[in-house]
Amino acid sequence: MATATGLTRRGFLTAGLVGLTLPALAGCADTVSAGLVGSQLNPKTLVYWNLFGGGDGTRMQTMEAGYQKTHGGAASLQSTTFAWGNPYYSKLTLATVGHKPPDVAISHLTRAKPLYDGGILEPITEEHLALVGLKASDFNPTPWNAQKTDGNNIAVPLDTHPLVMFYNVAVLKKAGLIGGDGQVVNLDSMDTFEAALAEISKVTKGPAITSANVGGETATEWRVFWTLYNQNSAATPFLSHDGADLTVNWDVFEDVTSRLQRWVKQGWLNSGLDYATAQSYMFTGKAGMYLEGEWELTTAQLIKGLDFDMAPLPTLYDRPAAQADSHTFVLPKKDRTPEQLEQVMGFIKSMLEQSMTWAKGGHIPAYLPIANSAAYHKLLPQAHYASAAQHAVYDDPAWYGGSGSTFEGIVGAQLGLVQQRAITPAQARQAITDQLKVYLNTPSPL
Repeated sequence: MATATGLTRRGFLTAGLVGLTLPALAGCADTVSAGLVGSQLNPKTLVYWNLFGGGDGTRMQTMEAGYQKTHGGAASLQSTTFAWGNPYYSKLTLATVGHKPPDVAISHLTRAKPLYDGGILEPITEEHLALVGLKASDFNPTPWNAQKTDGNNIAVPLDTHPLVMFYNVAVLKKAGLIGGDGQVVNLDSMDTFEAALAEISKVTKGPAITSANVGGETATEWRVFWTLYNQNSAATPFLSHDGADLTVNWDVFEDVTSRLQRWVKQGWLNSGLDYATAQSYMFTGKAGMYLEGEWELTTAQLIKGLDFDMAPLPTLYDRPAAQADSHTFVLPKKDRTPEQLEQVMGFIKSMLEQSMTWAKGGHIPAYLPIANSAAYHKLLPQAHYASAAQHAVYDDPAWYGGSGSTFEGIVGAQLGLVQQRAITPAQARQAITDQLKVYLNTPSPL
């Protein structure tokens, strides 16, 4: 959309940034200025932005140190970490439009597509990959194919992080659901799974399974819904045409949400629990199962005496599926010399080669030389749920969608109210339709 003078939204952003002094922009976050000027201070320093905190941040720092050790020491890399979610992607967009982007950045796969469509990212060609001996066949086909946009590679996937099922071995053993191999028995099919929930509830005298849905938590409700929705072969995209149309199959929506309400009514699923309490129920044996992203592996490992394991969520409808996203490396648009491009690709290759360090935090490696290695297959419980990456289902592309997005907040909030039995599936449908209208009717601001 252009103004009366023909200035596009992106041109308006650029013009605005030109008028900003560097300290003013740095006011958004103290670390921004460092990221913006790092390559100017030392042209040989690779500037890298990411959004990894906690255990992920610690593991990423270990991998960064591995790169520095072989590429000239501390001066070879300047890494800056920002809070994840919309603020991170806004900073990345503004820095790129203002011609001060990092050399390489992390993006969720679901957020990379709108960035690429908005002209923020460079495509990554086969020739770019070949500079450091990489090729498409080095990657799990599911995230690799998912990142392709308009026939172009727009990101290099580091991992897949799907919704998985944590389970308390002691509780499930009492319920007769642990097989001779020490793992949960096959629970595929709705009837089988619901029979298992009933048996677990007899053991816990309470819920069989938990998932967070209060206390500001909206992502988990969306992940659970999107997993079950996509296990139904009648499922259609929730959003189409880059977020301009709402095309969800409301019959499948009704089936999944009504099923979740039935589980709550039966006492098998919690009505309302915040994030920490939902997982603590499984940790302490108040529930047998817990649905969340595999990154909570490290939290469970800190619980002294907890005997737990993990598995893909059983196929309850007619095909396997798991809501997922992937952390990817992207190249913000900027002029690069051939040497700088090879430096960036060399950094990405170094991170991929250290994927075993990353996998210890729960994420499933996208780089097949690591994912198919004997070392990874011996890594437990990671190897028990690794197959979920083959059935990853990503959120539909939309400028307001993806991990940590406005879309996730709107839809997840209504799904949380459904789980609390505060509203009916029909009321959730109406609220979602009403609240998404403004975004459906607004073109991408990029």
